[in-house]
Amino acid sequence: MPTVSVKRDLLFQALGRTYTDEEFDELCFEFGLELDEITSEKDIISKEKGEEKAKGASETVLYKIDVPANRYDLLCLEGLVRGLQVFKERINLPRYEKIIPAQGEGQRLIITEETVQVRPHAVAAVLRNITFTKERYDSFIDLQEKLHQNICRRRALVAIGTHDLDTISGPFTFTAKAPSEIKFKPLNQSQEYTASQIMDLYRTDSHLRHYLHLIENKPLYPVIYDSNGVVLSMPPIINGDHTKISLNTRNVFIECTGTDITKAKIVLDILVTMFSEYCEKPFTVEATEVVYPNGKTHIYPELAYRKEKVKPELINKKIGISETPSSLAKLLTRMCLKSHVTGNGNNLEIEIPPTRADIIHACDIIEDAAIAYGYNNIQMTVPKTYTIANQLPLNKFTELLRLDLAAAGFTEALTFALCSQEDIADKLGMDISATNAVRIANPKTAEFQVARTTLLPGLLKTIAANRKMPLPLKLFEISDIVVKDPNTDVGARNYRHLCAVYYNKSPGFEIIHGLLDRVMQLLDVPPNEEKGYSIKATEGSAFFPGRCAEIFAKGQSIGKLGVLHPDVITKFELTMPCSALEINIEPFV
Repeated sequence: MPTVSVKRDLLFQALGRTYTDEEFDELCFEFGLELDEITSEKDIISKEKGEEKAKGASETVLYKIDVPANRYDLLCLEGLVRGLQVFKERINLPRYEKIIPAQGEGQRLIITEETVQVRPHAVAAVLRNITFTKERYDSFIDLQEKLHQNICRRRALVAIGTHDLDTISGPFTFTAKAPSEIKFKPLNQSQEYTASQIMDLYRTDSHLRHYLHLIENKPLYPVIYDSNGVVLSMPPIINGDHTKISLNTRNVFIECTGTDITKAKIVLDILVTMFSEYCEKPFTVEATEVVYPNGKTHIYPELAYRKEKVKPELINKKIGISETPSSLAKLLTRMCLKSHVTGNGNNLEIEIPPTRADIIHACDIIEDAAIAYGYNNIQMTVPKTYTIANQLPLNKFTELLRLDLAAAGFTEALTFALCSQEDIADKLGMDISATNAVRIANPKTAEFQVARTTLLPGLLKTIAANRKMPLPLKLFEISDIVVKDPNTDVGARNYRHLCAVYYNKSPGFEIIHGLLDRVMQLLDVPPNEEKGYSIKATEGSAFFPGRCAEIFAKGQSIGKLGVLHPDVITKFELTMPCSALEINIEPFV
């Protein structure tokens, strides 16, 4: 969940009254939010960098509020205050209006066909005659950053650019050029750079370096020019310094470029609806005409209102309450969903404003009605469906096995489900393609690249971290492994494995073999080929030649046991011989 930091005094001033910390916490809970922390800039710096660095920092009280990830309209002070004021019925929900300028007087954004391979979509709008203060300006910048991290998916789907319209002249052109052909002075820089130089410049920047990969390998970089060739921005990296907005800016040109047109429209709607209240004519936005490569045009922002109908009895049934249709309409109106009763009281007509992109289905409307009614006010009832809870048989079986393995003198280990490719392939003498492993698309570290296909590496790494413990080391783990399976809906399948290792000055194969016999005895599986279990000599890349056996039971191969190969032991930084057993226990459930 995103966290919004707001200055307490500024918030109370906007709300028109003060609250104690407990009262505001309760108000947040009623509105479906959570007051996560009460802190200050000085406290934050002190925690992160120490008290020495915090000297001179502001001691203004900050409220950190957790906001649902899909409530983009609550990511800034303006939206938060507006939502709370409507919820407390102190103000009516404002009506957002799109003003279309006379023919030839409005702004135009022309998209060229070169952008198709890089960032094909763009939308734009103008906030006319806006008045900024220091607090409003900071909130405006902060909202853009919150949107970039949230719905924009770190600028991969949408990048926002805001510009001082009085420093440029339209029509504007959104195109794509070779990096060597783009040259401008980036935001807050003192000289001009080519696009290639800009990428090098920000490669070490703590903030912007995270976005360079979005375009750095593209043959063309996206760029927006005005009619005089002035660069507005090179999305999604940086704006031009020429169009930088300030506290004196009166007219703001907003452009959102991206790979997802739906997200771009939502981002533009949120940005203009939140800050149009500071325009000379509040809650009005000047529209911009966007011209596509095929010649078609579209007017943005859309600021679309739509109507939905929901039956009151459905809302009552899903929540577990018995409110009248008019009472439900009032509850929804408090949640910024203007509602009224239609027909003979058997329908509610709800108007969804452009700020509520999170309302997709009737269940979203029902959820808002439940929040407004108050979760604590819903009477608890015994479910009408008679059910008896029971433990999943596989988990119950696993718990029983754990107890008996511990009784056999083995210590249980719990290791990570993710590991490196090297752990399950190279170190075990296998090729990664032969492991059928599920790979993580964007691993944060080399230690967590794939889902484990065997429990053995985790136990060997545990032994390596506990080499100073008295010998012998006897460990076991019963957990899931994951392998690719194209026949499942998710393309992968889990299997519950049992793995045990014995580490000592001698291999101790007979101890691991004895553990297998004990497990089979507990499962009432006799040692015979027809109806029980058997072992047959085999070879395995992780095992010493001639010291490996395959285990058969229930008419199938369930695993292997044997003495580990010296190369495997060395790769896991071990120095003593080791025996291991790993079987699939699911056939016995």
